[in-house]
Amino acid sequence: MTTEISTSINIKEPRWDQGTFMGRAKHFFTVTDPRNVLLTNEQLENAHKVISDYRQGVMSPGLTEDELWRAKYIFDSAFHPDTGEKMILIGRMSAQVPMNMTITGCMMTFYKTTPAVVLWQWINQSFNAIVNYTNRSGDAPLSVNQLGTAYVSATTGAVATALGLNALTKHISPLVGRLVPFAAVAAANCINIPLMRQRELKHGIPITDENDNRLGESTTAAKQAISQVVVSRILMASPGMAIPPFLMNTLEKKAFLKVLFTFITLFIQMCCLSFSLVFATPLCCALFPQKSSMSVSRLEPELQEKIRASHPGVERIYFNKGL
Repeated sequence: MTTEISTSINIKEPRWDQGTFMGRAKHFFTVTDPRNVLLTNEQLENAHKVISDYRQGVMSPGLTEDELWRAKYIFDSAFHPDTGEKMILIGRMSAQVPMNMTITGCMMTFYKTTPAVVLWQWINQSFNAIVNYTNRSGDAPLSVNQLGTAYVSATTGAVATALGLNALTKHISPLVGRLVPFAAVAAANCINIPLMRQRELKHGIPITDENDNRLGESTTAAKQAISQVVVSRILMASPGMAIPPFLMNTLEKKAFLKVLFTFITLFIQMCCLSFSLVFATPLCCALFPQKSSMSVSRLEPELQEKIRASHPGVERIYFNKGL
């Protein structure tokens, strides 16, 4: 049942209370819905128009509240919250399930030879680099040189980590070997995300008061934002990459599976991954508020002075942590 449209709906904020984990989970289940990847440019532009018009006080005839919120979540799934730019398709959070299901499934199946490790770790970290850049915080662009340096450093670090771990586990239990891709992904996230967002660590991310008035840029806020994203990404990969190895290690011993084992492994792991990612992606995104905050007293001393001089009543600042 639809409701009449109201002129006082705050579409700058999510539909559900972001102060609770459940509210954030509902929000991210909507934003990361894989079906959003199938939306056409016409649907995206229509949602963009509906939201832009509503913000300016213009409402389409017959628009309902449910339709407004649907347009907002289509808009949020495809357009960057700080820059307003349309995001790269495979970099959107709605593409996480199909992309990660495919890439991670291959990483966990083809992990025994060096060429396979290099190929799939390179593909995975190239994809992660696109996701990290697409979902960065702030509105300042990265130069081509900065982007290239960050990409090469992050990808090289990730591949080296995977090869090093593979070499260490050659004479250990096969089960431990199956866990190498997860360990490599966890370590690589600690390298890739800070490198792809290094500009934020050097120059800070935009911070605002509770009314969205910009107060400056903070590197302290950037460190908190990036650390939260690293934790979320590692936990996001955990169910799909840590559980299937135990299942596959058991199945590998069954004689009737050995002939087509590689293909069966890939199929089973992709099924496990798709199921876990559908839930892990939104739930891990919801661990921390998208609009994070911190006390003014935790900011850089010079920024504290600036804020207290120009906005004496502000005790807490807010920022987009990125995804």
